This record gives sequence, C-alpha cells and structure tokens, in this order.
Amino acid sequence: IDEIADYCGRKAEVAAITEAAMRGDIKDYADSLRRRVALLEGLPATVLEDVIRDRLRFTPGVHALVSAAVDAGLHSLLVSGGFEQLTSFVADQVGFRQVRSNRLEIKHGRLTGRLLGTIVDASVKRDTVDAACRTRHRTTTTAVAVGDGANDLLMMQISGLSIAHRSKPAVAAQAMQAIRYGGLDNILDWFD
Repeated sequence: IDEIADYCGRKAEVAAITEAAMRGDIKDYADSLRRRVALLEGLPATVLEDVIRDRLRFTPGVHALVSAAVDAGLHSLLVSGGFEQLTSFVADQVGFRQVRSNRLEIKHGRLTGRLLGTIVDASVKRDTVDAACRTRHRTTTTAVAVGDGANDLLMMQISGLSIAHRSKPAVAAQAMQAIRYGGLDNILDWFD
C-alpha cells in the first residue's frame, strides 16, 4: 500500500498509519487499513500494474524457500494484509499454492478507496492457517509461520514454529526464531 500511495503523492500519510499498525500502536487493524485505502480513492486501477512492474521487489530468499517447501511436498500459503491484485502475482511468480489477502474495490477503472469482502487481519490470518492445516488433516503445530508485523502474531502463536523476518521488535520478541539479516532461505539451514 505504501508504494501505491507513493504513486499518488500520499506516501507519508499512508506510511505513518502503516508503521503505527505494524508496531501494534493502532490496535484496530481493519480501521487502520480502511483509513489507508481511503487515501487511494480515485487512482486509476492501472497503478497496480505500475507498482508490480516498477516497484515490486521480492523478499530475498523467498523463491528458494517456497521452492524447497513445494519440493518437499509441503503446502505453501501466502496470507497477507496486502492486496489480492498484487499477492496473486507474487504467488504465481514464487510458487505459493494458496493465497489469502484483501481485495481493493475497482469501479470504472478506478480505485474506490474501499475494500471488498472480509478484511484479512490477525484473526483471519490465524483462521486461514488453521483451516489450511485442518484441510490437510494436520494440526497447526506442524505449521511454520513467518511474519514481520503485529497482525502476524496470532498466526505465529498457533504454529509449531514461528519466525520473525526483519520484523518489528515486538514481533521478534514473541517469535520462536528471528532473522534480522539475510533472506528467507536462511530458514532452510534449520532443516535436513
């Protein structure tokens, strides 16, 4: 959302709300997300393609991590407070098997400043991980959850292994493991 906001000259406003939410200072994630998305009203929908083309950068090591997980027969899930229009592209490029994220409303080729459907907040992230495990007849203790913000904590708490990656201090303090430097492929070193 910060990159989309930058496109319309509202990056500072959106980034301030994002940072406060990631730190856990704004407890109502849904409200903070609605406020940030409202600042995008009127932008042409093509901004999403522009952001993908010009600004989207993959987290270092994500391709190797997901590839290794898929090769090992594991289910890979991208559950994000980001937007489906972007996370679907990431999932296709990286190889995630399942995606759950928010959807921006678009009418007449423009962002309306509203979201469609249920907002993917901390509870939805937790419930999505739980459902993915149950569908595969597994408990959440077999899940590995990686996160960086306060809205990842519930999902991380139910998982057998929680990893904070380049996260906010509060998230790193509650995770079982933390990667402060380096890519997500560092996780592969922990497994045979």
